[in-house]
Amino acid sequence: MNVGVVSDTHGYFDPRLKELFSGVAAILHAGDVGSDEVLDELSRIAPVHAVMGNVDPDSLGLPLSRTVNFENTQVEIRHALAIPQSELEEWSDIQLLGKMQPARRDAFLWGLEPATRVVVFGHSHQPCLLAIGNRLFFNPGSAGHKRFSLPRCCGMLEVFPRGVRGSMISLGRHNERLPAKIWLPLSESTEEPS
Repeated sequence: MNVGVVSDTHGYFDPRLKELFSGVAAILHAGDVGSDEVLDELSRIAPVHAVMGNVDPDSLGLPLSRTVNFENTQVEIRHALAIPQSELEEWSDIQLLGKMQPARRDAFLWGLEPATRVVVFGHSHQPCLLAIGNRLFFNPGSAGHKRFSLPRCCGMLEVFPRGVRGSMISLGRHNERLPAKIWLPLSESTEEPS
Protein backbone atom coordinates (compact mmCIF):
# COMPACT_ATOMS: atom_id res chain seq x y z
CA MET A 1 0.00 0.00 0.00
CA ASN A 2 1.36 3.42 -0.95
CA VAL A 3 0.68 6.54 1.12
CA GLY A 4 1.62 10.05 -0.05
CA VAL A 5 3.38 12.24 2.53
CA VAL A 6 3.45 16.04 2.33
CA SER A 7 3.97 19.02 4.63
CA ASP A 8 4.35 22.78 4.76
CA THR A 9 2.40 23.61 1.61
CA HIS A 10 1.54 27.07 3.02
CA GLY A 11 -1.47 27.46 0.73
CA TYR A 12 0.26 26.26 -2.45
CA PHE A 13 -0.85 23.08 -4.21
CA ASP A 14 1.85 21.83 -6.58
CA PRO A 15 -0.03 20.32 -9.56
CA ARG A 16 2.64 17.60 -9.85
CA LEU A 17 1.23 16.03 -6.69
CA LYS A 18 -1.73 14.79 -8.78
CA GLU A 19 0.56 12.53 -10.79
CA LEU A 20 3.02 11.70 -8.01
CA PHE A 21 0.25 10.61 -5.63
CA SER A 22 -1.97 8.97 -8.27
CA GLY A 23 -3.17 5.62 -6.95
CA VAL A 24 -2.13 6.12 -3.31
CA ALA A 25 -4.43 4.77 -0.60
CA ALA A 26 -4.20 7.99 1.44
CA ILE A 27 -2.27 11.25 1.81
CA LEU A 28 -0.74 12.43 5.09
CA HIS A 29 -0.22 16.18 5.55
CA ALA A 30 2.01 17.18 8.49
CA GLY A 31 0.70 20.71 8.91
CA ASP A 32 1.10 24.28 7.72
CA VAL A 33 -1.51 23.41 5.11
CA GLY A 34 -2.36 27.05 4.57
CA SER A 35 -5.81 26.79 3.01
CA ASP A 36 -8.91 24.67 2.48
CA GLU A 37 -8.08 24.69 -1.25
CA VAL A 38 -4.94 22.60 -0.66
CA LEU A 39 -6.95 20.04 1.31
CA ASP A 40 -9.65 20.03 -1.39
CA GLU A 41 -7.10 19.38 -4.16
CA LEU A 42 -5.41 16.61 -2.17
CA SER A 43 -8.76 14.98 -1.33
CA ARG A 44 -9.51 14.72 -5.06
CA ILE A 45 -6.51 12.35 -5.24
CA ALA A 46 -7.08 10.24 -2.10
CA PRO A 47 -8.42 10.49 1.46
CA VAL A 48 -6.40 13.06 3.45
CA HIS A 49 -5.24 12.83 7.07
CA ALA A 50 -3.92 16.26 8.07
CA VAL A 51 -2.85 18.04 11.25
CA MET A 52 -2.62 21.70 12.18
CA GLY A 53 0.67 23.53 11.77
CA ASN A 54 1.92 26.54 13.70
CA VAL A 55 0.65 29.03 11.07
CA ASP A 56 -2.62 27.28 10.14
CA PRO A 57 -5.85 29.11 10.99
CA ASP A 58 -8.25 27.47 13.45
CA SER A 59 -10.88 27.65 10.71
CA LEU A 60 -9.27 24.61 9.04
CA GLY A 61 -10.51 22.55 11.99
CA LEU A 62 -7.46 20.29 12.07
CA PRO A 63 -6.23 18.38 15.13
CA LEU A 64 -2.75 18.97 16.59
CA SER A 65 -1.87 15.30 16.09
CA ARG A 66 -3.49 12.30 14.52
CA THR A 67 -2.93 8.55 14.52
CA VAL A 68 -3.84 6.35 11.55
CA ASN A 69 -3.28 2.66 10.80
CA PHE A 70 -2.28 1.06 7.52
CA GLU A 71 -1.76 -2.71 7.26
CA ASN A 72 -1.49 -2.91 11.08
CA THR A 73 1.23 -0.23 11.05
CA GLN A 74 0.47 2.70 13.35
CA VAL A 75 1.45 6.11 11.97
CA GLU A 76 1.41 9.28 14.06
CA ILE A 77 1.21 12.66 12.32
CA ARG A 78 2.21 15.87 14.08
CA HIS A 79 3.58 19.17 12.84
CA ALA A 80 6.61 19.43 15.10
CA LEU A 81 8.56 17.12 17.38
CA ALA A 82 9.19 17.79 21.07
CA ILE A 83 12.91 18.05 20.28
CA PRO A 84 14.85 19.91 17.58
CA GLN A 85 15.29 17.94 14.36
CA SER A 86 19.07 18.43 14.63
CA GLU A 87 19.07 16.39 17.85
CA LEU A 88 16.95 13.71 16.21
CA GLU A 89 19.56 13.41 13.46
CA GLU A 90 22.33 13.07 16.07
CA TRP A 91 20.43 10.25 17.75
CA SER A 92 20.06 8.28 14.53
CA ASP A 93 23.59 6.97 15.08
CA ILE A 94 22.69 5.62 18.51
CA GLN A 95 20.03 3.19 17.20
CA LEU A 96 19.04 2.11 20.73
CA LEU A 97 17.00 4.45 22.87
CA GLY A 98 18.32 2.64 25.95
CA LYS A 99 21.72 4.30 25.49
CA MET A 100 20.27 7.79 25.92
CA GLN A 101 20.22 9.67 29.19
CA PRO A 102 16.74 9.17 30.71
CA ALA A 103 15.79 12.88 30.54
CA ARG A 104 16.65 13.09 26.82
CA ARG A 105 14.95 9.76 26.09
CA ASP A 106 11.77 11.02 27.79
CA ALA A 107 11.83 14.19 25.68
CA PHE A 108 12.40 12.12 22.56
CA LEU A 109 9.49 9.78 23.25
CA TRP A 110 7.17 12.51 24.56
CA GLY A 111 3.62 11.78 23.54
CA LEU A 112 4.40 8.83 21.27
CA GLU A 113 2.22 5.80 21.76
CA PRO A 114 4.24 2.58 22.23
CA ALA A 115 2.62 1.03 19.12
CA THR A 116 3.66 3.93 16.86
CA ARG A 117 5.99 2.66 14.13
CA VAL A 118 6.12 5.76 11.88
CA VAL A 119 6.20 9.41 12.97
CA VAL A 120 5.40 11.87 10.17
CA PHE A 121 6.27 15.48 10.99
CA GLY A 122 7.07 18.78 9.30
CA HIS A 123 7.72 22.37 10.42
CA SER A 124 11.45 22.63 9.65
CA HIS A 125 11.05 22.40 5.83
CA GLN A 126 14.10 20.09 5.98
CA PRO A 127 13.61 16.60 4.58
CA CYS A 128 14.46 13.91 7.11
CA LEU A 129 14.18 10.13 6.92
CA LEU A 130 15.60 8.25 9.91
CA ALA A 131 15.13 4.85 11.54
CA ILE A 132 15.70 5.14 15.28
CA GLY A 133 15.03 2.10 17.42
CA ASN A 134 11.88 0.49 16.02
CA ARG A 135 10.48 3.73 14.55
CA LEU A 136 10.75 5.56 11.26
CA PHE A 137 10.86 9.37 11.56
CA PHE A 138 9.76 10.99 8.31
CA ASN A 139 9.75 14.72 7.49
CA PRO A 140 8.84 15.14 3.81
CA GLY A 141 10.22 18.68 3.74
CA SER A 142 8.17 21.46 2.18
CA ALA A 143 5.93 21.15 -0.87
CA GLY A 144 5.11 24.87 -0.77
CA HIS A 145 6.89 27.65 -2.61
CA LYS A 146 10.68 27.52 -2.30
CA ARG A 147 12.03 29.21 0.83
CA PHE A 148 15.61 29.69 1.87
CA SER A 149 18.01 27.22 0.22
CA LEU A 150 15.98 24.15 1.20
CA PRO A 151 14.79 21.65 -1.41
CA ARG A 152 11.10 21.39 -2.30
CA CYS A 153 9.92 17.83 -1.87
CA CYS A 154 7.29 15.37 -0.72
CA GLY A 155 7.48 11.69 0.13
CA MET A 156 6.04 8.23 -0.24
CA LEU A 157 5.44 5.70 2.50
CA GLU A 158 5.16 2.12 1.27
CA VAL A 159 3.44 -0.10 3.83
CA PHE A 160 3.88 -3.87 3.64
CA PRO A 161 2.67 -6.58 6.04
CA ARG A 162 6.34 -7.10 7.00
CA GLY A 163 7.52 -3.48 7.31
CA VAL A 164 7.54 0.04 5.90
CA ARG A 165 9.73 1.91 3.44
CA GLY A 166 9.96 5.69 3.25
CA SER A 167 11.35 7.66 0.31
CA MET A 168 11.65 11.29 -0.77
CA ILE A 169 10.48 12.80 -4.06
CA SER A 170 12.00 16.03 -5.38
CA LEU A 171 9.66 18.81 -6.48
CA GLY A 172 12.57 21.02 -7.50
CA ARG A 173 15.77 20.54 -9.43
CA HIS A 174 16.61 16.93 -10.24
CA ASN A 175 20.09 17.25 -8.72
CA GLU A 176 18.80 18.16 -5.25
CA ARG A 177 20.26 15.88 -2.63
CA LEU A 178 17.55 14.15 -0.63
CA PRO A 179 17.69 11.46 2.07
CA ALA A 180 17.80 7.91 0.71
CA LYS A 181 15.04 5.34 1.01
CA ILE A 182 14.81 3.59 4.37
CA TRP A 183 13.32 0.15 5.08
CA LEU A 184 12.07 -0.57 8.61
CA PRO A 185 11.16 -4.25 9.13
CA LEU A 186 8.58 -5.39 11.68
CA SER A 187 10.98 -8.10 12.86
CA GLU A 188 14.73 -8.67 12.54
CA SER A 189 14.30 -11.56 10.12
CA THR A 190 12.24 -9.61 7.60
CA GLU A 191 13.97 -8.79 4.31
CA GLU A 192 13.17 -5.69 2.29
CA PRO A 193 10.79 -6.31 -0.63
CA SER A 194 12.02 -5.48 -4.11
